[in-house]
This record gives sequence, C-alpha cells and structure tokens, in this order.
Amino acid sequence: MRPTARSLLLDLLSTVSRGSVPVRALVRSGELFGIEPNAIRVALARLRAAQLVHSDQRGRYRLGERARAVHGQVASWRARERRTRPWDGGWLAVHTSPLGRSDRRALRRRIRALAFLGFRALEPGLELRPDNLAEPTDGTRERLEALGLDAGALVCRLGGLDAARDARARGLWDVDALCRAYRRRASELESSAARLAEQPRERAMVESFLLGGAALRQLAYDPQLPEELAAARERDRLVAVMRQYDRLGRRAWAGMLEVDGEHTPADLRAFEAVGALAQARGV
Repeated sequence: MRPTARSLLLDLLSTVSRGSVPVRALVRSGELFGIEPNAIRVALARLRAAQLVHSDQRGRYRLGERARAVHGQVASWRARERRTRPWDGGWLAVHTSPLGRSDRRALRRRIRALAFLGFRALEPGLELRPDNLAEPTDGTRERLEALGLDAGALVCRLGGLDAARDARARGLWDVDALCRAYRRRASELESSAARLAEQPRERAMVESFLLGGAALRQLAYDPQLPEELAAARERDRLVAVMRQYDRLGRRAWAGMLEVDGEHTPADLRAFEAVGALAQARGV
C-alpha cells in the first residue's frame, strides 16, 4: 500500500523522539513515493491544524501530542512478549450499549480503540478479549480511552460465562487465518531482507518502508491471544524477523530526515497503520 502524504508524514515524524525534522527532508521523502512537494506542505498544514504535528520553529516539525497514543500502540510491537501473562480463562469486557451510536466520530474512535486491543463482539453491546494482558484492568481502561474509547465506559473483568458463551467467545478469532498471516508476512520480510543490500538505496528505502509498514499494521492489530487459543510461536517468529528487518530499514533511511537534537529512530513505518485507517480514526 503506497502511503498518502498524511500517513507518510505521521510515519516519518514518529521516528523522532526528540528534536524535529525540516520540511525539505519531508519533501525529499515524499518524492521517493511520487508525492508532490505541494501535497506534503498541504498535508503538514492540515496535520498541524488537527494538532497531530507541531512546528517547533519555522520549517521544522515533530509529532503532536494527539498522535502519540496511537504511535505508542503501534510502536509497542518490540515489547509484546512483556505485555501478556499466562491466561486463567477469564475475560476482559467492555460494555458499549450505553455509549450510543449517533456520534459517528466517537463511534469510529471507539471501534479503532477496541480493534487495537483485540476486542471482539460476543453479543451486541458486549466486547471482550482474553484477560491475559500484563497490565491491570485500570491500565487497559486508560489505554483504551487514550486510543479513543469513550471516557467512563465500563471496562471490567468478566468470569463465570456459561459453557455455550465461553465456547463462542473462544471462537471469535480466526486463529488459522492469523497463523497463515504471520507465516506469510515473515516470509515476505525474509525475502525482502535478502535483496535489500543489492538494491539502489532509494529503492531499498521504499521497499523497506512499504513491507515494514505492512508488518507493523499486522502487529499493531494483533489480538495477542494466549497459547490456549492460538500458537504463539508463529507470532513470535514474525516479531523476531521484524526486529531484524527494522534494523535494515533504519540503515537504509539513515541520515535522510536531518533530525536536530538527540533522537532515537523508532519505527520508520509506525504510522502507516494509522494512515491506512484514517477514516476509522475520526481525526
């Protein structure tokens, strides 16, 4: 999926933990993907108005506060094994019936937040996922709200489902499809990694951005199911392959963004996931 000017900017600026990036570097990056300089500048203006990017000084930009919650979710793929714990068979639930559906923007944000954390609808108005996240329920509630869930929504632990509902809950995720997707993505990354070193730098930059972005979209929305529901080894293999691929991508992009101040390149493709789901974000 080719990036839009909007998603490219959010993605590139997400690599900067401190400092800012000059417009000229963002324009040059856009040209690699066939995006006109004027489209980059127009997108910067709109993102700034939406508080998704911030201008530190004339001609230099960094990621805005409104974008950081989603960036944190996408970038968390590196530590995913530390974000889960053994599953005791319980569930985390979100009661959405009282939240209403008339505010379409709030609804889109709610759907986005629940999808990021792997919730699925067991019944109308009741979303759940396995209660195997390492953070306490209060932490999950705060993370959901930061990602767009309505403030004050009921988020709680749910136990004691009857046998029929428990069986139905365990089947909400297409585990076979997830495992096939893990294997396919890991294979694509391995094949790309084998040829990146032989390609011209600009072509390697584009390929690593696009394929890495696809992998990050997949990891950002991965439900992180427990071993009892899905074989974690396929997901773990994809994460391991992605760690290696990310190093190659960062090497290809080194120096391109002309960042001032201290910085640590994080995920060069992190916000591609957000750009691809701009409508779902409702921002």
